[in-house]
Amino acid sequence: MYERRDQPLLPKAQFYLRIQRAVMLTFGILLATVLAGASGLHSLEHIDWIDAILNAVFIMTGLGLTVTLQTAAAKVFTSVYAILSAIIFFSGIMIILSPLIHRALHHFHLDLEKNK
Repeated sequence: MYERRDQPLLPKAQFYLRIQRAVMLTFGILLATVLAGASGLHSLEHIDWIDAILNAVFIMTGLGLTVTLQTAAAKVFTSVYAILSAIIFFSGIMIILSPLIHRALHHFHLDLEKNK
């Protein structure tokens, strides 16, 4: 997926396309995660869809709930969802940052080889 250290730096147009793909992939993963969390809250706690989506996003970003959960099943689901969605959220950030980090390190290695 990424160029090797002996290959030249990727042209800017292709690099921007790589970033765009990373953002779209992350957006898709986060959207699926929010929909899974909202579905769980909607079905277990009978929360309206808009409130379920809000709570799923709040849980994912670490802000907490806006409602008080009543059922044990919803509390267990929310606990598991909070852990998994935090991992997915931070993984998404790294998916977006990985092309930038790779390009910086690749550029650094190219500069080192030129100075030899």
